[in-house]
Amino acid sequence: MRDLLPADRPMLILAPMQDVTDLPFWRVMARYGGPDVYYTEYFRVHRDSRPEKYILRSIDENPTGRPVIAQMIGQDIDAMRRTAGELQKHAIAGIDLNLGCPAPIVCKKDAGGGLLRHPEKIDAIIKGVREAVHLRFTVKTRVGFDSHEEFPALLDIFRRHPIDALTVHGRTVREMYKPLLHADAIARAARLMPCPVFANGNVRDLESARALVAATGASGLMIGRGAIRNPWVFTQIREAWTTGVVTTRPTLADLREYIAVLDRETTHSGMTESGHVGKMKKYLNYIAPGVNGSDAFWNELKLTLKLKDLFAVCDKHLLLSAAV
Repeated sequence: MRDLLPADRPMLILAPMQDVTDLPFWRVMARYGGPDVYYTEYFRVHRDSRPEKYILRSIDENPTGRPVIAQMIGQDIDAMRRTAGELQKHAIAGIDLNLGCPAPIVCKKDAGGGLLRHPEKIDAIIKGVREAVHLRFTVKTRVGFDSHEEFPALLDIFRRHPIDALTVHGRTVREMYKPLLHADAIARAARLMPCPVFANGNVRDLESARALVAATGASGLMIGRGAIRNPWVFTQIREAWTTGVVTTRPTLADLREYIAVLDRETTHSGMTESGHVGKMKKYLNYIAPGVNGSDAFWNELKLTLKLKDLFAVCDKHLLLSAAV
């Protein structure tokens, strides 16, 4: 990944979020400037698996013009090697191993963040998959399963292998998405790893981006929930680092237009109204809380069942309230 690093600022990456950062969402991100690199939702890998067609579409129909890293999750080495071979037939810039997903159903299968309980398995998986990947090979991890004190031993494993980048989500699996971030663990990785280290967690805006880079020395930022809430964040960071002047200052009306763009891009023929409302609420769950200094917007949205009612609530809080 070192060859993809911008010369004058951190690399900007859209974090993979299952059932959220899909092909339609990539289209939306590209419209607002987007990241430097996109990571796919994870491909579930096991003995009988084949790469999910809907995720392959995001690669084959990539509308962004930016590099794509295909992410895999699993613990069957033979299956992961086979899947790596299949994925490399598509237009990807590299393959990533997911060691960070905290979902209990994933961890129960000793995949994602669940693998952090088994360092010896991680060692074998990285060795086996690295041998099968002829492109860039990256790893995304949390700082431990139960405690961040597990991280130095994990870091020793990562350092033994020729990986091309390490993304560190600065929380343990147990901590899920709590506010606390172990920036010192990310900083340790940035000091000791021979490859670029990307920081993940708590980047919501330009100020938090600056603070995390300053605290960690990371070569890049992977942004997930913050990008859903603020799709302008990538452009704002670029402006700040390259010119020192941030001209992108979205208003509540801009936010309402962004929600309209999400609506247009995520709908498709055959989708029921309830299905589309549910999809929009997945995004709005990250957007609405805290708007206008309270959770009133989100609390009203949660009660809506029809699209017209959902958008009426959006108008009330983003257009009518701004006009008062």
